[in-house]
Amino acid sequence: MIRFGPGNLRIPKFEKPVYVVAGGLTDFRKKYPEKNSCELCMEAMRMAVEENDLKVEPEEFRRMVNWVVYSQFADHFGDQLLAAAKIHDYLGFDPLGNIEVKTGGATGGSAVLAAAQAVASGYADCVPVVGWERMDEVSTRVGNSYIASAACKDFESELGWMYAAYYALMAQRYQHENNVPRESLAKIACKNHEYARYSPFSQNPGHYTIQDILANDIVSDPLSFLECCVMSVGAAVLILCDEKVAHQLSDQPMRLSAICGGSHTLRTADRRHMPILLLPNETEETYRHYFEGRRHEWPGFSSFLASRMAAYLAYHMAGIQDPLADFDLLETHDAFTISDIQTYEDIGLRPYGRGREFIESGDAYYEGRLPTNLSGGLIGTMHAVGATGIFQLVEVLWQLQGKYDRFHGDPRMWARYGKTKPADWRSLQVKNPKRACAISHAGTGSHVTCAILERP
Repeated sequence: MIRFGPGNLRIPKFEKPVYVVAGGLTDFRKKYPEKNSCELCMEAMRMAVEENDLKVEPEEFRRMVNWVVYSQFADHFGDQLLAAAKIHDYLGFDPLGNIEVKTGGATGGSAVLAAAQAVASGYADCVPVVGWERMDEVSTRVGNSYIASAACKDFESELGWMYAAYYALMAQRYQHENNVPRESLAKIACKNHEYARYSPFSQNPGHYTIQDILANDIVSDPLSFLECCVMSVGAAVLILCDEKVAHQLSDQPMRLSAICGGSHTLRTADRRHMPILLLPNETEETYRHYFEGRRHEWPGFSSFLASRMAAYLAYHMAGIQDPLADFDLLETHDAFTISDIQTYEDIGLRPYGRGREFIESGDAYYEGRLPTNLSGGLIGTMHAVGATGIFQLVEVLWQLQGKYDRFHGDPRMWARYGKTKPADWRSLQVKNPKRACAISHAGTGSHVTCAILERP
């Protein structure tokens, strides 16, 4: 049994406030042969610098940068070691220092965490975070095997060379413990594919019914293709600054009030029972009868300790008392519909065993209590892994700045990517949002970051 010491639960703090001033994206596609990774990162950087109302010209901005963080999940895909060095040069940042971060699916969130640490410590005061993934130079089958290499190759990878198999087992276990109808999972897929229809950046939009999701071909029982994230190509950029530089660059800087990380064993079979780590909106009474049913241990195979740890630290760091009340929008790492319901519980939107209530109540929808994955998420829009956690925060930033319509509703943005804005397009701009949360998640929960962005 794991028991924490006081040092393990020390709440992080920033020595200096950290701000986010701008973000940029490419569109996301299954294949992108006409642009290499350097060009995609440049396109996202141009959007961040030239289309976010920054108060300086691009060359002046370049001269303000003093550290860069890069985010790429796997060298395998692009068959290029030190790819960040090529992109750093292409973006014009040589000879400035840089690092490249790799923590599986949470690589984007971890890269933002590394940039925030640089700014908060005073090491740097203007730090672009640049993420990308090149997943189109191998077949889907080979790509799945590369991604599965992020599971333990000594013991578990041999059991199934794709992550859908892991999450299918989780879904079966979770349904056994909590009697969750398949329809509850399907609602998540319907919602996120639908919201992707309103984004020019999206790879996999679609209008589906619950029956469409349930009748779709199975990848790994019970998960269908439409309940799984997409393999993508694309890039994302987020610019972090200290307070002085943030106001030099932008009239709408948003404060990164917290970003924290958690981890758990790579081998899921090694996850030991422990007392539930309680969030600020929970008490021991919350779970007094929890283990009297079909569930007898926590976190087990159906909860993510890394998510709970990241949320615990971030909530205390940012003063969050009740995430459902304190956040105005949320981006989760919806790699699979089952992982979304698990995350609802891990970050305290509902107590453990009751995650289905968040989607079934309507809370997760636009104009609900906590609109979730208005970007379309990983299921509807993208999972270019190194870019994913950055993409989430770019979407959150634009919502807080009131710029959703500018980047999603302008017909010229759709035309830029060879698309036509749908005749039934609708704005998903949240009204007067003040605080948002984004969860970046790796593997079967080996690494997770929880970021909280708010109006200062």
